[in-house]
Amino acid sequence: MAAREGRGGIVTATIFTVAALAILIGLGVWQLERRVWKEGLIASLTERLAQAPQDLPPREEWPRLTAGKDEFRRVAFPAEFIPGEEALVYAAGSALRRDVKGPGYWVFAPARLTGGSIVVVNRGFLSLDRKDPATRAQSTPQGIIDLVGVMRWPEERGLFTPADDLKENVWYLRDPKAMAQAKKWNVAAPFYIDLESPSPPDGLPSLGKLEVRLPNNHLQYAITWFGLALGLSGVYLVWVIGRLRRRA
Repeated sequence: MAAREGRGGIVTATIFTVAALAILIGLGVWQLERRVWKEGLIASLTERLAQAPQDLPPREEWPRLTAGKDEFRRVAFPAEFIPGEEALVYAAGSALRRDVKGPGYWVFAPARLTGGSIVVVNRGFLSLDRKDPATRAQSTPQGIIDLVGVMRWPEERGLFTPADDLKENVWYLRDPKAMAQAKKWNVAAPFYIDLESPSPPDGLPSLGKLEVRLPNNHLQYAITWFGLALGLSGVYLVWVIGRLRRRA
């Protein structure tokens, strides 16, 4: 009876160990696959940001643009900012701007293209104490100017994203369509532009070139999962050997 119970205990432990090893090894392999994907993404984004600016795609092409193949393309186009219009997007910092190290606001504003269409432009970054327009000089460029920037796609709202404060003109998501709807901007573009140039005369909002600084820790994660699998195998073998010796 005791022998049968002992064998049953070993069989049960073996089943659970094999299942756990399959999960741990699967997670390790998945992290290695994620590493290859992340390296490809970093290489692709770095290549796009290093290219010379191209003409902004015409409006008839906008429905065919996608974040996967078009985001982070550098573009150049003439446009005129609509005066007196802006939306402030709160940010705790930036993963793509080395010069943005603390909390503040991205200044989003509508710009009218020469054909009449409107695109939303992220004009740059302001520190918290510059939120009130009275604290900064009137720096909205006048007339049609040549803009250079990077095409970006809207963020998606997460479970813990705060609700936008329309009364205070503070947004917590870079979503130009939501801004346009609230502010009656007639925007059809599926993207917005992170502005690179020209800089305002007083330097506000502050501009800067985007840099690809995506974390790539997937190899360390894979090693951790494989290490746990190896440790579990060792514990299992020691336990089984001990059980067998006691039975002998």
